[in-house]
Amino acid sequence: MGQVFHSGAFLQQCWSVHPLCVSVRRITSDNQLALACTSCRFAHYLTLGSVVVGTSVEQEPSGQASPGRAQAQSQLVGCLSAHATALSLREMDVFDDRAVIRCAECRRHYAVHVTAFETHQK
Repeated sequence: MGQVFHSGAFLQQCWSVHPLCVSVRRITSDNQLALACTSCRFAHYLTLGSVVVGTSVEQEPSGQASPGRAQAQSQLVGCLSAHATALSLREMDVFDDRAVIRCAECRRHYAVHVTAFETHQK
C-alpha cells in the first residue's frame, strides 16, 4: 500500500499542473468525494462538510431560492450517478478548505466546504 498524505497541497499541485487529468469518480460511504489523476496516479479524497449548489447565469430563473445544504449534496450525488464524466474540479483553495465542482451537463456549480483532504499514492 502507498503513502497517505493529509494535506490539500497535493491535490492543489496536481490540479494546477495538469487540470484536465483530474476527474471526479465517486462519493464514498465515508462522505468523501473521490477524485483521481491519470497523470500522477494519485487518488484524492475530500471529506465533505457542506455543499452549496449554484446554477449558471443563463439557467437561473429569477426569484428561485437556492436549495438547502442536504438537498445540494443529494443533487451532487444525483449528478455523479447520472453523468459522472461531466463533473470536473474548477476551483480550490486549501486555505479556505473549499473546492468548486462543476457539472458540464446540467451547468451547476457545487461549492464544497472540505473538512479533510487526503491523497493516496498508488
